Amino acid sequence: MRTRTACRAALRAAGHRALDRLPVPGLMLLLAVWWWAPRAGTAVARWWPVTPAVATVLLLALPDGGALPRAGGGGEGIGGEAPRVVAADVASLLLVAVCAGALLIGGARGARASSEGHRPGPGRWRPGLPLAAVAVFAAPLPGLTVATMASADPAAGLTGCIRFLQVFVLVPLALTLLLRGRREARAVALALVALAAAQGAVGAVQYLTGTGASYSGENIRAVGTFGPLHVMGMSTVVAAGLLAALCLGLAAGGRAARWRRPVWLGCAAALAVPLAMSFSRGAWIATALAAVTVTALAGLRPRRRTVVALVCGGVLLASGVGAVAGDRLADRLTSIGQVTGGTPDQSVTDRYAMWSAALSMWRAEPWTGVGPRQYPAFRDTHASVALSSGSDTAGAGREFRREPLLSPHNMYLLVLSEQGLAGAAGLLGGWAVLLAGCLARLRAARRAEGGRAPAAGLIATGLLIWQLVGFCYGDIGGPTTVLTAVCFGLAAWWAFSPAALPGGRARAVPAPAAGTEGAAGRAAGSGNGAGAGERVPGGRGRAGAGAGAGAEDAPPPRAAAPGARPGTPATSPASTGFLS
Repeated sequence: MRTRTACRAALRAAGHRALDRLPVPGLMLLLAVWWWAPRAGTAVARWWPVTPAVATVLLLALPDGGALPRAGGGGEGIGGEAPRVVAADVASLLLVAVCAGALLIGGARGARASSEGHRPGPGRWRPGLPLAAVAVFAAPLPGLTVATMASADPAAGLTGCIRFLQVFVLVPLALTLLLRGRREARAVALALVALAAAQGAVGAVQYLTGTGASYSGENIRAVGTFGPLHVMGMSTVVAAGLLAALCLGLAAGGRAARWRRPVWLGCAAALAVPLAMSFSRGAWIATALAAVTVTALAGLRPRRRTVVALVCGGVLLASGVGAVAGDRLADRLTSIGQVTGGTPDQSVTDRYAMWSAALSMWRAEPWTGVGPRQYPAFRDTHASVALSSGSDTAGAGREFRREPLLSPHNMYLLVLSEQGLAGAAGLLGGWAVLLAGCLARLRAARRAEGGRAPAAGLIATGLLIWQLVGFCYGDIGGPTTVLTAVCFGLAAWWAFSPAALPGGRARAVPAPAAGTEGAAGRAAGSGNGAGAGERVPGGRGRAGAGAGAGAEDAPPPRAAAPGARPGTPATSPASTGFLS
């Protein structure tokens, strides 16, 4: 007894001495660790699937997009060389590996539980890919395979095929699987806003200090950390972040809307400044059309003072940007249609000449195209004499360099020329179904949630529209290519995944035994469902919107136990999305 008392006294004295010597910040850190330690396991279990997706976005903030050195040195991936790999590409491959591991482990657990006669609980995440998403992203694969086999250079064609699979198939499907709810989708959107803010700040400094890429003889073009070889990189990142911030502001609701909405809308307005300083006409057009579309889809009924405040803010923003770079912006806008006449813009002339060359390639090989990554090899054969030999790049820490024109700067014409009708039909048809699915689910979500569109749906739909419009003036290439895959993944998750529904998770809970289906249906009819307009198998009632409206991540209702009375929560409803 005496020994135990002495030990306690010694420990107490040592603790007092440690607290006396511990500074206040250290004590606060110790208290924070003590508070969050029991919750660390829960946080890791919830957020580990989306961590590779967030890392894929944030790694684009590295200089030059985090480009990895080539095995034997070399250039920037011109001509028939393989595209240069960046850190975000490695993170996207990790995302695909995590998806594959989740499917394998989930399948093994499901098979073991079925063999033992157990059924997983309603709160357990069970990974699975929606069949509609698999069908949409698998549609262009036959045409891509045929175009690769018929290519004049199968080695380069195989490289292009792998890149195509990464951007338009594997990464979007992985995001569709691993986003377990709307919180995870908003986490990816927040990463986009953070990346856009960082790159936009660098771009604004480049414009104001004259350290950007060369434009009209001055080093004023904002390119962020991507350098003059990838002048579209910063504008792509900033446009995506601007749309995400705009959607978060439009969808803000509840008590926090008074401060959240101005903050997010102000963030979107601030990002418009570096976007203007990028002098990227295609990004301007795509962002403007997408912003108008998501504003119309948001279902807001703003007050007069809100409209007046927005108009005044827009006028002030336009005046400020115009005062800084008014003449240059005006010249850049008017150059879009300036092909003939006095002094046409050479970049516009080159772009239209490359479009004409792509159409000529398609006419020569209408069904299979010239093969993936074969546009540069056939460009000079089909291009007119108006096409220049390359594009001049300089500034932003790089010496003068003349870069060859390797793509038509139009994704639709690029696919048509390299994969023919076989590849273009499957790809464009899948994108049309994806857009229809996003719009249909957004309409259903507005009905179920009191007429206001959720932030996750607006972000996914807005980014998809922005990407499809931007493909009219650009294509994949450069460090930000992986961002295209993230946008398509968010759109596919919103259009097809049950987790995008109010209160939905990654997989619906299996239906109860046959004897309890009637009780489950009656329970759903009493208004205990998670969404509006969803019928439970075997029941007569229709799920009400009471539990799902306004709650983006409410837990799914539990399945009715055998012999349950009417009023017992029913199973999670099936998806009401388009082709879900």
